[in-house]
Amino acid sequence: MVANTFSKIYLQFVFAVRQRQSLIPKEHKEELHKYFTGLIKNRNTKMLAVHSMPDHTHLFVGFKPNILISDFVKEIKVESNEFINGKKWIKGKFSWQEGYGVFSYSHSHIDSVIKYIMNQERRHKKVNFKQEYHEFLEKFQVSFEEKYLFEFFD
Repeated sequence: MVANTFSKIYLQFVFAVRQRQSLIPKEHKEELHKYFTGLIKNRNTKMLAVHSMPDHTHLFVGFKPNILISDFVKEIKVESNEFINGKKWIKGKFSWQEGYGVFSYSHSHIDSVIKYIMNQERRHKKVNFKQEYHEFLEKFQVSFEEKYLFEFFD
């Protein structure tokens, strides 16, 4: 740690299962969430909330800027791929789709973001993942071309 260097950065990461298949089994979500939490902790960051739907995952992290965001996400996705494949929860090979979304929040939004993530089951009864992801991009004023987004099969 460098003297006189302080930070608090709150980031929500969103990434999808390859080809948006529903491959995250409900009965294994808790074990996967514990694994994600360990991965986050091992990188000297703090898990604030995690929730996996069958076809995508949300991680809300108290992030430290000692690692590049792109490296962080790549490592989390690679290691969780290996974990899921090692557990043989599905037939065939599990993998995450390329790419991810990352969105930053102020300290005053922590509680509302945690509630949002923890209420994914209810939310997705009304809004599908494609709509949700578009809402994020619009809310954070992220310019995008549809062809570069996740593969959506609605």
